[in-house]
Amino acid sequence: MKRLFLSVVVLLCSIVVVAQPRASFIKVEVTPDHADWLYECGEKPQFDISVRTASNAPVEGDIYFEVSEDMLPPLAKGDITLKNGKATVKGYTMKKPGFLRCRAWIKVGGKTYEECAAAGFSVDKIQPKTVLPADFKEFWAEALKANEKIEMLPQMTLVPERCTSKVDVYLTRFQSFKKGYYIYGTMCVPKQRAEKCPAILIVPGAGCRAREGYMKEAEQGVVTLEIGIHGLPTTLYDHPEVYSGLKGGGLWNCYKNGFDNRETCFYRRVFVGCARAVDFLAQLDFVDEERIAVTGWSQGGALTIVTSYLNPKVKFAASIYPAMCDLTGRLYDQGDSWPHLFKDKMGATKERIETCGYYDVVNFARHLTQPIWFTYGYNDLVVCSTSIQACYNVVTAPKEVLLVPQTRHYTYQEQRDARREWLLEKLLKR
Repeated sequence: MKRLFLSVVVLLCSIVVVAQPRASFIKVEVTPDHADWLYECGEKPQFDISVRTASNAPVEGDIYFEVSEDMLPPLAKGDITLKNGKATVKGYTMKKPGFLRCRAWIKVGGKTYEECAAAGFSVDKIQPKTVLPADFKEFWAEALKANEKIEMLPQMTLVPERCTSKVDVYLTRFQSFKKGYYIYGTMCVPKQRAEKCPAILIVPGAGCRAREGYMKEAEQGVVTLEIGIHGLPTTLYDHPEVYSGLKGGGLWNCYKNGFDNRETCFYRRVFVGCARAVDFLAQLDFVDEERIAVTGWSQGGALTIVTSYLNPKVKFAASIYPAMCDLTGRLYDQGDSWPHLFKDKMGATKERIETCGYYDVVNFARHLTQPIWFTYGYNDLVVCSTSIQACYNVVTAPKEVLLVPQTRHYTYQEQRDARREWLLEKLLKR
């Protein structure tokens, strides 16, 4: 196991495939007094709060703060007066492994600014609350066997306007789950290639949009396939209204559908479809079946782990802040993850809790055998750090992690570069 910390403060304004932090005129910083943000249970971290303008001038006034265990109601809250743009919150701790978060808000010029930091307590000991069903392996083996009866009917259609001098771009599709249901993708294929190329499957985060494809990797000799999961072509670049209309319409809240029954859960077709995407790549005569990797972020980070378990053709995996980990955590006063099925502990029926066991990413992570690389931070308020850490802790396969404590539900360019280099090193045997 290899663990790396990346402590950087980078302000980026653009929004690309993976979200990045935005710069603002007022800069709020919350920082624990340990450089790695890590503590032992019972220690009392000090959270230093700083509020300054973009020109580095201190901001005066009152700042509102909350201290809470990850994703749970506040243990303490109140107002502090800044002195020379600074304040301190201390005196709080955790007796059990987990994360203690300090959040700070300040209103300046009619606009509210906020930041947070999470101190990790004995994080290597965090354990998930989800239960592994006794027939977990059998359930998914049967689901895959049923999917084998559906003809793949693979297709590739060149997209000339997206091709470059080095890479050909294709719209791909294959049938999965039931007749007439197709998974589409954008595939980038090196024009100059060896007889057999390695391949990377990119599984999607939540949402519905066009897929640009991964050109940089293809330029280095790797076939890339970026898929969607909603049965829509991924190359409708001139018609974004198709995707946005579905996000606000037919796909609204689809991620929570069917969790009352393991057979009809929305993610059943998604999981087996991602596993079939690996088979689609493997059957191409220019792809080396022994060098296939999978990667994704958030929902895609979850699908990375799931796909790696369901299809042994995956040899390497790289997961960025995986969602859907420890879905029932909140029922046990522990941070849970997107899609937050039991927010405020509502809807906690026996059927939903049991179904979650078959779809909780933690239970797939327990059975991984491939080398896997992670990156995540401690400030994520979408897929909380407790749930990710619990998932990471159950992995017994070779694993590496690049920790960037201050990140939320975004990555810095350095993290994306590190992921690319790790995958290329594994696939190209550098």
